[in-house]
Order: sequence, then C-alpha cells, then structure tokens
Amino acid sequence: MPKGKLTFDYEKCKGCGICVAFCPVKIMYSDKATLNKSGYNIIRYDEDKCIGCATCAMMCPDSVITVEVIK
Repeated sequence: MPKGKLTFDYEKCKGCGICVAFCPVKIMYSDKATLNKSGYNIIRYDEDKCIGCATCAMMCPDSVITVEVIK
C-alpha cells in the first residue's frame, strides 16, 4: 500500500484543524505543546499510517501541506 510523506509550512499554518477533521484514516492531530512563531498549534501525523491520499492538502485553506507519495 502506498504511503505518504507530508511536509507542512508550519509558519503559515493557523492550526485550524480542517486537515485533522478530513483525514480519512484519522492519523492527524494538533500538537498542543508546539507553537509556530505566530502562536498557533502545529499539526502532526502518524507517518507509518499515512496512505498518501492528499485529502489534508486539498482541504487546507492556506495550502500549507505538500504530499509526497512513497511506494
């Protein structure tokens, strides 16, 4: 099964959580302990369970997620 590698532009991320809500495999979460320079929580994900579907990137209103599919 293909896997995905996500890259976040954390400094542009507003921590809205839309990507978290729309992830079909529910592997994304808001890291309450880590903030970007603007004071927003950053988003993390379980790399081993990412399927590379890119739903998170498509739903992100600020286009801060890049998805690379790894076969």
